Amino acid sequence: MQAALVKEFLMKLTVTMLLAGAILVSLSQFTEASEQPGDPNSMVTLDDYLRYAELNNAGLKASFEDWRSAIEQVPQAKSLSDPVLSYGYATRPTPQRSMFEVMQMFPWFGTIEVRTDAAKAAANAAGKRYQSQQLKLFSEVKQAYYEYSYLARQVEISRENLELLKHFEQVTRIRYATSQMSHPDHIRSQIEVSSAQYDLQILESLREPLTAKLNSLLNRLSFSSLPWPARIEFKDMELNHQQIIALVIKNNPELQAMNFEIDAAKRQVELAKKRFYPEFGLGVAVEAGMGENMSSRTMPKVQVTLPIWRDNYGAGQRQAEAGVRKAGQQKTESQNNMVAQTESAVYDFENSAKKVKLYSNDLIPQTKELLKASEAAYSSGTIDFLSLVEAQRLLLQYRLECEHSITENAQKAAELEAMCGTELSAAKKDSEK
Repeated sequence: MQAALVKEFLMKLTVTMLLAGAILVSLSQFTEASEQPGDPNSMVTLDDYLRYAELNNAGLKASFEDWRSAIEQVPQAKSLSDPVLSYGYATRPTPQRSMFEVMQMFPWFGTIEVRTDAAKAAANAAGKRYQSQQLKLFSEVKQAYYEYSYLARQVEISRENLELLKHFEQVTRIRYATSQMSHPDHIRSQIEVSSAQYDLQILESLREPLTAKLNSLLNRLSFSSLPWPARIEFKDMELNHQQIIALVIKNNPELQAMNFEIDAAKRQVELAKKRFYPEFGLGVAVEAGMGENMSSRTMPKVQVTLPIWRDNYGAGQRQAEAGVRKAGQQKTESQNNMVAQTESAVYDFENSAKKVKLYSNDLIPQTKELLKASEAAYSSGTIDFLSLVEAQRLLLQYRLECEHSITENAQKAAELEAMCGTELSAAKKDSEK
């Protein structure tokens, strides 16, 4: 009896431990899943946003399906046309009452190879356009993310500015209570605080449309919340204009796609020339007899098309040649526009970097000293309140402009990376080789 109870107890203990283990495993899996980059609640860094967008953006998925569709065209281009089966039946008794015929047509020599090459070129172009769409998506996500980060810094700086103005307002209240300043200065301090509070509310209200923009790129509901991103890290980098332009011309997937499209158009010219030659058909016909005295016979058959409509084929060739010229001109125009866009982006990138260094190294430290000296002078009564507020406004302006320049620098870097097809640091290394 006791042994049975012990055995039952051990069985229950084992089951309990197994259940507890299963629960712990499930909880650990749930925790790990919630920390995956695809989980919108765990998106903190820019890489998290990029991975989520790559997996979920509807436009990128559509571009990928275009690529898959173009790839499936290749095996179709390799195949022959379907064979034709014919059947005939004589309504009057004859030695061969019914006839079966099978015929397979073959295009002129090299036609299938050229057609396959054209399909491969079109598939390669679709692949490059998918890559280009991916880079454009990454650029859009980066720019929206940087704008969102800039808003976070605006809100943070504005709150600090509001606290500083509240401090000034307390100082003016004390000085007014002790008759060390006039009533208008105290009113001005209250006006500055109210104005700063309003500006802060406006900035905070911008969070919703910016998150809606990011959610659109991530293929999420527009009202889904997103955490404040981290501050943008400024990366000082010198670029060589001509080498960056050379990289864009060499690596840009949009231009590479156009190269494949030009190749596909040239293949279409070759296909148009093949129409001047006949197609061949090989088959077999079986004439079957009916009844005891009816005989059957089998005949091999050859069929040849007669390409006599030369004007039609010539027009098709000229049309294909016009397509080659059109594709070439479109690539030239796109390349010219891309070079001009690259020049402009490099200029903005370098100009924003100069502004960041100017604000960070000179203007902001100097303005902080000015504000500190102005506050001391105001406390001693040597300057008026307007001079103190002007120093405070100047510091606020320079801090916001510095953050804006950092944001612009990062956005222009993202634009250049999309055109170069690689990270800007890697592009710089490639250009130095």
